[in-house]
Amino acid sequence: MRGEWNGLKALILQECPYAYYIHCLAHQLQLALVAASREVNEVHNFFQHANFVVNTVSASPKRNDELLENQATEIAREIELGELDTGRGANQIGSLQRAGDTRWSSHYKSIKSLLKMFAATVSVLTSVATDRSATRNSRGDAAGALKILNTFDFVFILHLMERIMKIRDILCVKLQNKSLDIANALDCVSNTKSLLVELREDGWESLFEDVKSFCVKHEIDIPDMDQRYVDVTKSRNKHDNTTVIHHYKVDVFNVAIDQQVIELNDRFSSQVMELLDLCSSFDPRHDAFDKSKICTLVEKFYPADFSSQERDRLECELPHFQLDTFNHPEIKNCKSLADMTKGIIKTGKSSDYPMVERLLRLVITLSVSTATAERAFSAMKLVNTRLRSKLGDDFLRHCTIVYIEKEIAAKFSSKDIIEIFDTGARKSSFKLIDM
Repeated sequence: MRGEWNGLKALILQECPYAYYIHCLAHQLQLALVAASREVNEVHNFFQHANFVVNTVSASPKRNDELLENQATEIAREIELGELDTGRGANQIGSLQRAGDTRWSSHYKSIKSLLKMFAATVSVLTSVATDRSATRNSRGDAAGALKILNTFDFVFILHLMERIMKIRDILCVKLQNKSLDIANALDCVSNTKSLLVELREDGWESLFEDVKSFCVKHEIDIPDMDQRYVDVTKSRNKHDNTTVIHHYKVDVFNVAIDQQVIELNDRFSSQVMELLDLCSSFDPRHDAFDKSKICTLVEKFYPADFSSQERDRLECELPHFQLDTFNHPEIKNCKSLADMTKGIIKTGKSSDYPMVERLLRLVITLSVSTATAERAFSAMKLVNTRLRSKLGDDFLRHCTIVYIEKEIAAKFSSKDIIEIFDTGARKSSFKLIDM
């Protein structure tokens, strides 16, 4: 995307030198949170092991069918014992999900599916590992995956990451909204950080109890938590009295959550806070109006959109703009910068303050959290396939818009479209007859 020579950024700049490149902070945040999770060695190993388990179980259609059968049997057994509630849409049979760093919420879906289908997965792996007709590699992979699943370490991190990513998933979903603005994005991040801190302070006991009950249910050995923990990555120190429970609570539980909060602060909040602070200083209706901050906003975020003469002109326009806007009856009651920009254009003030109007347009169109652009490029790969590689620009654009705005397109029926085309064709025929 941002390659210096052949990237899309370079190609667009060739056509439009004043285009402003913004890396999708929402996608950047997703990658950062995934990387933060793997800062803990145990969590990093967990994701590698989880992918290995999923790949082993999903290696053939036969294993997938066996997985679905075992899951159906397990659901029926739990319903009979009263451990599951019944109802429309409940207890649906699914499959194991693979995790991908660049796919939204894929890690959370992968963990949820593995947690839900744990017993069925163990049954499939046991069947493959003991099947003498299977190849040696298949039996070895299944035995290795089964050994990984039946460990307290794997189960503990499985439950821990499920709770962390359940909190994170709401943020990831909200960041994909097309209409999410800077302030709402900041609120989402702040709420996520608060919930993670709450989980760190009050969530250990309930997590540990859930892990122990899960291990008892699936007959997984629980280590003695008061024993001395031996870390093979460190030198053997006889005076190191770290216990097993201290390792899981401090070295894994606390550190994994702390890394999430740190990444939220470093990768997202600092950038958004600065941008939000500079943008809020642009509202002349409040005491926060600050000409120096507005000039800093131009210098830092829009250096290519204003020449030195235009920056001087902007600095001259700002005090007049503040007084004029504060006293104008149609502008002073606007609730947002977007409404104020519309009011300036409607009242003809845009011609009096052209530099201010240009900066306002840039500020209100600076999207910090929409995933629409990424969806558009993904849609192009689906529309412009190898067999349709000669589509014209107009036809490709129309097809892509219909795919991206599928929610709106779904409201139009084929009958309505045929009637519109039929009406247009009749009007064209009447025109030809008149001529």
